[in-house]
Amino acid sequence: MIETTIQKFTPDIDPEKGRGLTNEVAQFITGTAWSDLSDELIELGKKSILDGLGLALSGSVAKSGDIVGAYLSSMNTSGAASVIGTDLKVPARFAAFANGVAIHADDFDDTQLAVGKDRVYGLLTHPTAPVLPAALANAEVAGLSGIDFMLAYHIGVEVECKVSEAISPRHYQHGFHSTATCGPLGAVAAAAKLGGFDAEQTVRALAVAASQSAGLRENFGSMTKPFHAGRAAESGIVAADFAALGWTAAERILEAPRGFFQAHGGGYDLDAIQGRLGDPWTFVSPGVSIKPHPSGSLTHPGMTEMARLIREHGIAADQVESVAVGTNHNMPNALIHHKPTNELQAKFSMEFCMAVLLIEGRAGLAEFTDDVVNRADVQELISRIDFGVHPEAEAAGYDKMTTIIHIKLNDGREISGRADFGKGSPANPMTYDEAAEKFRGCAEFARWPKAKTDKIIETVRALEILQNVRELTESCL
Repeated sequence: MIETTIQKFTPDIDPEKGRGLTNEVAQFITGTAWSDLSDELIELGKKSILDGLGLALSGSVAKSGDIVGAYLSSMNTSGAASVIGTDLKVPARFAAFANGVAIHADDFDDTQLAVGKDRVYGLLTHPTAPVLPAALANAEVAGLSGIDFMLAYHIGVEVECKVSEAISPRHYQHGFHSTATCGPLGAVAAAAKLGGFDAEQTVRALAVAASQSAGLRENFGSMTKPFHAGRAAESGIVAADFAALGWTAAERILEAPRGFFQAHGGGYDLDAIQGRLGDPWTFVSPGVSIKPHPSGSLTHPGMTEMARLIREHGIAADQVESVAVGTNHNMPNALIHHKPTNELQAKFSMEFCMAVLLIEGRAGLAEFTDDVVNRADVQELISRIDFGVHPEAEAAGYDKMTTIIHIKLNDGREISGRADFGKGSPANPMTYDEAAEKFRGCAEFARWPKAKTDKIIETVRALEILQNVRELTESCL
């Protein structure tokens, strides 16, 4: 006879910890009104909404966009929600998926900034990619106003960001992609608000969304990373749709011993979320960063500083003997492609980002292509760039992306620089007009008509007076 021992499950957290947290989140979603949003918050949101729409346009012509378009066309389904940059109209869930993939396709979308010293700066979540597509698709289908759309967007971003801020750092460090895991909660928050859910429906919708939470960082540098954002957006709509039909789910999905925070992170910081939703809004403090380059946000302080050094000292690639780039240890943990061979790997390669700036003097959508990555001069310069941990950057703390650059030139000169933040961060923000210039670049990359481009920019600038979101989406087709 074989004896077996069955161990009783004992949670390693207090089962009473955070009791009522899921309901608190639901109450925030249902109870927040347009009047609760400050003018500053609204204007910050407009920049990210415009940014997301531009990235959906540029992402629609990416290789992943072609595949998503072919997939949706093969389904022979029609609906009332727009796939940006195409003539496709599909059910809301599929439009959210397609637009989420497109927004994140070039890794050019906005990034949440961390607060705590134990929360790694820049390694939290991309707030707009999961939330904007869900809010836009449902608002378009229902013919809702710009105010309805923006309110749902802000609520969704806030929920996603506060959940991401609260979860234990091991969540990201052990391999989860927080845009994929926290994104469904933001997307469902937006969908629930637009659907006029009460608190009980919203609790169930959050629980359904949490059970669809998935995405692994091992897929960074491939099409599956933007797939995460699209799936998160779609999951939010699906969860809300089922909750509206009476689908049952857990009542304590966030705080329960077998719930989201424990299963995905092994714990969480209750103080980072309880009583903190909208107090302050993440967009206001600590802020959300809009990217100037289509690469991982961790490359941006270094790229901002390298561009400055090139301008100030007139550095040309053929003058460079070697470059050393040093950061804290969390940054090489994400920027994992030291010898990239395609455009997606290059987005997570500090070496490529430094090399292309030195060679081309810029690093935009046109530079992040397979052809440029594999050019002999680019690959040769990459081999002379060393990227690793620098003790000064490590000591600066993980709430910054401190990047230290040391360039040795062939004539014996040595040039150094340091940056903690990049252009587009709250410390060095873009204006709406600068965000509009980025939008124009994305639209031009997608060969979008200038008249439509200008109309989108001005429509978003005055979203609060828009009577029907369809007026906006029509300019995106």
